Amino acid sequence: MSTPAGEAQQGVVYEAPGDEYVRFASNFPFEETADQHAAIEAVISDMTSPQPMDRVVCGDVGFGKTEVAMRAAFLAVQSGRQVVVLVPTTLLARQHFENFRDRFADTAVNIGLISRFTSGKDANQTLESIKSGQTDIVIGTHKLLSKSVELPKMGLLIIDEEHRFGVAQKRSLKHCALKSIF
Repeated sequence: MSTPAGEAQQGVVYEAPGDEYVRFASNFPFEETADQHAAIEAVISDMTSPQPMDRVVCGDVGFGKTEVAMRAAFLAVQSGRQVVVLVPTTLLARQHFENFRDRFADTAVNIGLISRFTSGKDANQTLESIKSGQTDIVIGTHKLLSKSVELPKMGLLIIDEEHRFGVAQKRSLKHCALKSIF
């Protein structure tokens, strides 16, 4: 009898949400919809179980997918892991960076940005901060797939608009994720 794909290996088991998570969640400036609440609960359930998480969160614009991602990111960071948010465009990278920065403003979470518009000096500082574990969440474009990016404590990969990445990029992501987590 064979084991279904993904169940043969153990994933990272994150700590159950505690008081800090509850405070973070309560600072959400909108009312959660029933679907959004269900998605958040499903992601938390995945993250606190030993099976590797491979979840797709779909919804129309305005559904609140970014908040689902932020809650997952918060949980990962609280468990001592780094988070990568990969997006296909520099504009989307900047938007997510600003949204994450604003949403995490009342926390000690450090957020970095890597894209083709990040200056060489800033990119080098961010890469060093990621490598040393000081950056908790890094948001960026395809540049995050380069070999110069070292994520010693990567525990969560969030891909926005996954359909806009090619096969070679997805292979690189899988290799990067496996190398960082295990």
